[in-house]
Amino acid sequence: MATVAFIGLGVMGAPMAGHLQAAGHETRVYNRTAATAAEWVSRYKGSSFATPAEAARGAEFVFVCVGNDDDVRQVVLGPDAALAGMSQGSILVDHTTTSAEVAREIYALAAKAGIGFIDAPVSGGQAGAENGALTVMCGGDQEIFNRASPIIDCFARACILLGESGSGQLTKMVNQLCIAGLVQGLAEGMNFGQKAGLDMDRVIDVISKGAAQSWQMDNRARTMCEGKFDFGFAVDWMRKDLGIALDEANRNGARLPVAALVDQFYAQVQARGGRRWDTSSLVHLLAND
Repeated sequence: MATVAFIGLGVMGAPMAGHLQAAGHETRVYNRTAATAAEWVSRYKGSSFATPAEAARGAEFVFVCVGNDDDVRQVVLGPDAALAGMSQGSILVDHTTTSAEVAREIYALAAKAGIGFIDAPVSGGQAGAENGALTVMCGGDQEIFNRASPIIDCFARACILLGESGSGQLTKMVNQLCIAGLVQGLAEGMNFGQKAGLDMDRVIDVISKGAAQSWQMDNRARTMCEGKFDFGFAVDWMRKDLGIALDEANRNGARLPVAALVDQFYAQVQARGGRRWDTSSLVHLLAND
């Protein structure tokens, strides 16, 4: 069993940290809202600390799951941040979806301090975090990954090293790009079927047995048809992720015409008050034009 720290107790981080504690690891937590950390301790036990540095001090592994590049820099860099409290030989794992640039930046700074670093964004959403069934996409050094992956397995169904630092974040961009186009296609199909007067339960039953089947269809087609969006992966988060991918494409020359279009559709959902709606709310634009 290891001593671990977990920084960031949002809808993803809290259950992920909970799985570490449940597996028998001594889990130390930090959250910018202290009341959230206190609530986590009351539910899972473990212990909370006033700064990331204090939580990280003495931990063999430090996990981060916050909002964006700036949030990661805030909790990892600086006198009261995670790296300041970590010891040589310990490992920092960042589960935040960020740019590949910030992953490489932290990798280099950690290496100078004798600390290992893995960029490890996740897929699977809140349900995956709660069920311990996340897919974790990793970038970094093989030896560091080999040490970290058994701990990550506490909340993962798959944990794969994709290459050097930044590769995890780049893979997450691929993941989000694929989802964006798929969700738009599913939204158009569901709306078309409803406009055509079809029994959509029966339609979904049959087409989900064929080539159109996907996780999104299995988990979102019926709620799309019902107009239910108050759950799941928020539009705000998806726009953040697509923005990261579009910025990276500007650097590497990849063409992302569908992603750019879907990003603008999500901007329209935000304008309708759907900032916290699930990404399947793209259908709202079609059903309520």
